[in-house]
Amino acid sequence: MDIQEALKIMRALANGTNPENGESLEEGSVCRQPQTVRALNRAISALVAEQGRETKRPRNAFRTWTRAEDAQVCQELRKGMDFRDIAKAHDRTVPSIVARLVKLGKIAPKAGSPTKAA
Repeated sequence: MDIQEALKIMRALANGTNPENGESLEEGSVCRQPQTVRALNRAISALVAEQGRETKRPRNAFRTWTRAEDAQVCQELRKGMDFRDIAKAHDRTVPSIVARLVKLGKIAPKAGSPTKAA
């Protein structure tokens, strides 16, 4: 289920209507209770915020890195390209570029950053 579909259902329930047929829910329905309506509205707000983050997320976010992309990122680092420019070229975030370069051993981890115990 995508966010749009979930929002449609939750908005209908928060408004006291059946999302399948648009009919009003019974007065005693749990979805008409004030606490439930508040909870639904909080969830709706969270989904709207997530939807906004998804639209701003770079196209390659969470995609697997290829060997060719690894080589290209390393080459761009050697050329002295700024991390923001590298991230833009690869349609990824700056933190993902930095994390990848650390993983490849091309830059040192930032002091004080958490590391996994061996």
